[in-house]
Amino acid sequence: MILLKRILTFSLLIILSTAGFAQEVLWASKVLGYSSEYRPESFGHAFRARQILGEPNKLPVFGNSRCAWSPADADGRNEEWIKVGFSKTIQARQIAIAENFNPGAIVRVYAYDPSGKEFLIAETPAAQQTVTGRMLRVFPKQEMLINAVKLVLQPGKVSGFNQIDAVGISESTTPIEAKINLTKGMNLKTQKENMGDAINTKGQEVAPIISPDGKTLFFTRSNFEGNIGSPKSQDVWFSTLNDKNQWTKAANIGSPINNAGHNAVTSISADGKTIYLINVYRPDGSMYFGFSRSFKTKTGWSFPKESKIFNLMENATSMELTVSPFENTLIIAVQRADTEGSRDLYISFLQKDNTWSEPRNLGPVINSADDEGTPFLALDNKTLYFSSQGHSGYGEADLFLTRRLDDTWLNWSKPENLGPAINSPLWDAFINIPATGDYAYFSASDKSLGQEDIFRIRMSPEIKPEPVAVLSGNVFEGQTTKPVKSDIVADIKESNEAFAKASYDAETGEYRLVLPLKEIYKISALAEGYFPVSEDIDLSGDSTFRTIRKNLYLQPIKAGQQIRLNNTMFMQSSSEVVPSSFAELDRIVSTMNSYPAMEILLEGHTDNQGEVQKNVKLSADRVEQVKKYLLSKGIEGKRIQTKAWGPARPIASNATEQTRQRNRRVEFTILKI
Repeated sequence: MILLKRILTFSLLIILSTAGFAQEVLWASKVLGYSSEYRPESFGHAFRARQILGEPNKLPVFGNSRCAWSPADADGRNEEWIKVGFSKTIQARQIAIAENFNPGAIVRVYAYDPSGKEFLIAETPAAQQTVTGRMLRVFPKQEMLINAVKLVLQPGKVSGFNQIDAVGISESTTPIEAKINLTKGMNLKTQKENMGDAINTKGQEVAPIISPDGKTLFFTRSNFEGNIGSPKSQDVWFSTLNDKNQWTKAANIGSPINNAGHNAVTSISADGKTIYLINVYRPDGSMYFGFSRSFKTKTGWSFPKESKIFNLMENATSMELTVSPFENTLIIAVQRADTEGSRDLYISFLQKDNTWSEPRNLGPVINSADDEGTPFLALDNKTLYFSSQGHSGYGEADLFLTRRLDDTWLNWSKPENLGPAINSPLWDAFINIPATGDYAYFSASDKSLGQEDIFRIRMSPEIKPEPVAVLSGNVFEGQTTKPVKSDIVADIKESNEAFAKASYDAETGEYRLVLPLKEIYKISALAEGYFPVSEDIDLSGDSTFRTIRKNLYLQPIKAGQQIRLNNTMFMQSSSEVVPSSFAELDRIVSTMNSYPAMEILLEGHTDNQGEVQKNVKLSADRVEQVKKYLLSKGIEGKRIQTKAWGPARPIASNATEQTRQRNRRVEFTILKI
């Protein structure tokens, strides 16, 4: 060991965030050795030596944290130590030590140069402090190259577990500070709004679930005399938005959703017709751990049906989850054997048998050694909001957002704190956002009427999900306008990939689809006894939220019925069928297979651009290409007749390209069934 000529005393400064200061800080990236680590649990990494790595997880707030290193014994008589390394060597002018809990036990700080030589750069007696935590900074007077630091503690001199959140070095003498990772450009002046006594009581109101159309708010209420079970149990309540844009007095959702046990809605489908619930419901009124779903009917909600998650966790007793807007992905907050610490967020996918795959950990970018919970996946299918006690924030638990970076669902952006307008020094969790993205609804302890209350806040653009479009409408029979119970499917036109599904039933209301922007979709309605109908919805040029009304009209399968196929089946002046139309032609194949005696007439039409004879030939070539495709799928040629009309039978003006496109079409008529 080389002792510097001038032994330094410690310098303590706690500084608030300074905007615009670009100071580079190297936080420890590897543990080179340690004397002991606290291991209170058989799984997870809470309080382990590895928790000292990276930027602070607790500071600038102080207090006990599972995301900090702690020696094995509180008040131990022996010295404890930990040595950390950095990703590169720098001319360090400052060392910062984030003592998040029971500070004052550090007695010596050593630094190491690239050759491994040890320098004692600070020494002071251990002493009990009057503060909960602190950022301890050492400023060596003698410049030196540093790539490792060792801390020595005397736990017996400072009562309680002595925890260290992080260690950093810098070439600057500007005091290193712990920063909260806020979303850039965030509006910090927005104020949250208590939802008032229509929603909140002296009891506990948590877990708001807003319907995608923003008109129904479900939530969980406990410690309230109006619950079906005991006042201490949880019941589902709901409120609706009236014509005056006011929330009505909340009502108990009643049976079968509520019973004597704990009941809570945890997610809702994009069309608002399926709610997901904690626990599995038995007919006798008892429940067990798991989750269920209930469907909207003309008389209310159906008895909840179990949704099974493979190998969830035999001894788990609680979880929270969010269902993706397309109902094929779950994000679950639960504690499992492979957890980072307390509860983590996991991903699970819907299987062909309608069960869910074994949960897979979302990884250390999101999950910490502390608690991550209350996930909400926004309707853009990319933006994930969650609460955490393991990322730097303002209080007991804060709300964060992260964005999905690819289709593996395992790569996410660094979590961003939603800021002090939402997060308080107390508990904040359970955020939920409708399709418009105008308001966020969440639970908080601060400024409540009783216990936890439900609040809302107007969303600033920086923390909104990506905008979507909401497509809704009815499905009718073409001639009679009689409502037709049907399934609605949205395919991405370019790839023919099934993207979203909904259902239409006049008894339960309109169909509704939530569609991310920047795509062209093919919307299809399917019902037994009717030929499927498809229409394109072009959102490729949209950049802001929009609502679209689209009624769909189905044609019954009967002799004499004429059906028009998608008018973008061909490129201009070409007879080649574009691949995005294959799915529609496959529906003709499916229909003809279902009706083995069916015979059809294919008729081709063009616009009036160019010579008439060439257009007649083009229309003939087009129907032959469609026929060729049907033959390739096993349909007999004797069942298909063709006719080419060229430009002779327009259904729209030929004045513009948009209207001419409607005239470039193929129709088929059912001759025999």
